[in-house]
Amino acid sequence: MSQVVWQNYQISRADREQQNGHQGVVLWFTGLSGAGKSTVANALEQELVKRKVHSYLLDGDNVRHGLCADLGFSEADRTENIRRVGAVAGLMLDAGLVVLSAFISPYRAQRQAIKNSLPDGKFLEIYIATSLDVCEQRDVKGLYQKARRGEISHFTGISDPYEAPQQPDLTIDTAQQSLDQSVEQLIALLTEKGVLS
Repeated sequence: MSQVVWQNYQISRADREQQNGHQGVVLWFTGLSGAGKSTVANALEQELVKRKVHSYLLDGDNVRHGLCADLGFSEADRTENIRRVGAVAGLMLDAGLVVLSAFISPYRAQRQAIKNSLPDGKFLEIYIATSLDVCEQRDVKGLYQKARRGEISHFTGISDPYEAPQQPDLTIDTAQQSLDQSVEQLIALLTEKGVLS
């Protein structure tokens, strides 16, 4: 698309970060359905708001009501879903926000592509490593039961694979630690990375 030219802005991400009073970053929460990605991300965002940190939570189910409403759950559609979300997260990062992205995002290559599209150090992979057994016991949406009965095809962990991160920035098992402990670990990570002072 040679007719599409990137428009440079006079205001940079660094300018926006300075105005916000903190660095921007993308925290990418990945894990099985029911692992606790959205719950942990939501609790973290509440803590960030208390600290007056500008943030936004992108949730897998929510973006499928709008931005990705035209996509199904085939591997190709999932890849496009994650590509779109990664592009939105990149724009929000450019605005100097702390972006919390909670998506199963089952394939390592998908997550790596998002990381590669962002500036160095601006993508933190958070692996919500709750086991399949625990996720199935929770089954908060009844999806595992439907997948086991064959009513849902391409279901991660049952009929489709999940490729766990090999070197995540942080691993959280919501069956082993409390929500408060998870948030404390995330705040410590953001402080260690210089996002928060």
